[in-house]
Amino acid sequence: MNCGGIFDLDASQKTLEALRETSAEPSFWDDNQKASIILKKISRIEKEINLWSDMERRHDDVEILFEFAEEGEADIEEIKTELFDYQNIVNDIELKMILGRKEDEQNAILTIHPGAGGTESQDWAEMLYRMYSRWIEKKGFKIEVLDVQPGDEAGIKDVTFEIKGDYAYGMTKAEAGVHRMVRISPFDSNSRRHTSFASVFVYPSVDDEIEIEINQQDLRIDTYRASGAGGQHVNKTDSAVRITHNPTGIVVQCQNQRSQHKNKNQAMKILKARIYQHELELEKEKNKELENQKMDIGWGSQIRSYVFHPYNMVKDHRTKEETGNVQAVMDGDIDPFIRAYLLSNMKLQNIKVD
Repeated sequence: MNCGGIFDLDASQKTLEALRETSAEPSFWDDNQKASIILKKISRIEKEINLWSDMERRHDDVEILFEFAEEGEADIEEIKTELFDYQNIVNDIELKMILGRKEDEQNAILTIHPGAGGTESQDWAEMLYRMYSRWIEKKGFKIEVLDVQPGDEAGIKDVTFEIKGDYAYGMTKAEAGVHRMVRISPFDSNSRRHTSFASVFVYPSVDDEIEIEINQQDLRIDTYRASGAGGQHVNKTDSAVRITHNPTGIVVQCQNQRSQHKNKNQAMKILKARIYQHELELEKEKNKELENQKMDIGWGSQIRSYVFHPYNMVKDHRTKEETGNVQAVMDGDIDPFIRAYLLSNMKLQNIKVD
């Protein structure tokens, strides 16, 4: 089985052996950056091989349990548990088979912007941030907040964070778009129903393995005083940084750190990710491979609705995937939506798994 070369088991084992031999060479650490890239590849391939081995082992266990069941010697609950674990592994492998692009393997940088509506939409943006934080925790990934601007009364005006984990971008790219919420507003004294929007942007994080050249002469760097919480030091010094990349018109900013130097480094990290995403989109356009379902991130192009009232439902408008367990979704149970999107996207691009 082979899709994008990710799960060609024999090839992966040969590649792993070659990389291990390279890492054992005396001169391996002469180039720390190159060594780090190789060790990261070794770790990723080892995880993939272990996943396949675990699936094969559990497949054998399930077959044995069914044989015992036919003889009346197996517990039904034990079979259900084993089948559930086996299905989760199969789903995990299925997702990784779909994620065949190089950028899919990268960490992800995710930004959440509330729509119009003030406190109501800012609260919704914070709810989405919590949802993704819980999902990150469940996946065993790590999160680093790059920039956050608190809301005026509640919620957040803007948040940008990096998700660190294998295939983080490949999975979270399914979340890019406008998310719509319907609920009885806790901020409305008349308890009326409100509709709020927030847009989610997702970019592949750029590591040492991917080279993005930025001409310093193409940059305009502005400093200003940070707003919001952070103490006297944050508000009385020009610690916030805004960087404009003139050739593309991309603008990024960061005011989360107390130091202007740290804010500049974080802003450059976000800028590299956005430029990399920009180059990927240009390449797709050039090769006529833009997804048919791609849409502008506008308030009329919701990808998913979260309804808390008058009934409970979360529905993805691209795939029709839905569930009535809204609380589970807000607690980070978004894998079914991600999986449905990636499978749908695979069919649209005529990718076949043999």
